[in-house]
Amino acid sequence: MPESITRLRRSCLAVPGSSDKMIAKASGLDVDQIFLDLEDSVAPIAKAEARERVVAALVEREWKAPTKVVRVNDVRTEWAYQDVVGVVEGAGSQLDCIMLPKVESAAQVAWLDLLLTQIEKAQSLEIGRIGIEAQIENAKGLINVDEIAAASPRVETIVFGPADFMASLNMRSLVVGAQPEGYEADAYHYILMRILMAARAHGKQAIDGPFGRIKDVDGYRETAIRSAALGFDGKWVLHPAQIDVANEVYSPRQSDYDRAEYILDAYDYFTSAAGGARGAVMLGDEMIDEASRKMALPVALKGRVAKLRRTTYFTPEGQAEAHAATLSR
Repeated sequence: MPESITRLRRSCLAVPGSSDKMIAKASGLDVDQIFLDLEDSVAPIAKAEARERVVAALVEREWKAPTKVVRVNDVRTEWAYQDVVGVVEGAGSQLDCIMLPKVESAAQVAWLDLLLTQIEKAQSLEIGRIGIEAQIENAKGLINVDEIAAASPRVETIVFGPADFMASLNMRSLVVGAQPEGYEADAYHYILMRILMAARAHGKQAIDGPFGRIKDVDGYRETAIRSAALGFDGKWVLHPAQIDVANEVYSPRQSDYDRAEYILDAYDYFTSAAGGARGAVMLGDEMIDEASRKMALPVALKGRVAKLRRTTYFTPEGQAEAHAATLSR
């Protein structure tokens, strides 16, 4: 389970850095994370002004979202270093992460890590506190995703960017995140699993990208369920109508959370001296062992961070009653 699960990212709201109206609205929305965008949603001639607006918004506004991120421009552009310097020098104490788009190599992450360290030292900020979100948006980035995930201890998430990825593959769809017509299987399965494997191998979170039809809430839910089922931690939100869906889909179901906590308590008991120091035991109709504990732990952690409340508790007496009921069937 990634250590950064303590930073909840079920819903990650994209906010154009050039829009005062959208920034104002976003500040009061009940999302886990907002990211103020300086990249694709900002016209080239508006980049410098948007940078100043983002700094002011971070410093002057109160945000309901607990995690605040800025997406800077691609490292190969003329705006990237000014974005990082301007935002971190102007609002570093109010910033949790920098999102780096179109990452293709570990060297690009290392560049951002070094620049952040230099600014933190110059500004007397805590070294290493500002995290990095690495966005994978093309075939080259996916091929190098393992090295990217391991490039810096600052990396907290690996983010799927479907629009540019679809373009890089010449995928036959014009709707961001939608399945291409004519392909019966899931066109994104390999991409999502590859990102997820790299993220988990290096203790990072995995975040799914946006779904372009913002009024199609059912379509958004369908794509969210797909990546949540695999194990993704959250998904981008482009419209307030998508927020509740993301928060619901990427939280454990109450029944799953209760069951996970129940398994953890039972395993702790049965492996103790009082419980007989047993490593494998029947829990109702199911055998549990160390592998069961490992499966239950991430579900329980996600439920705790989402502030779910338990409705069931394990007791040895209750287990004995359940076991007797099973034998009498």
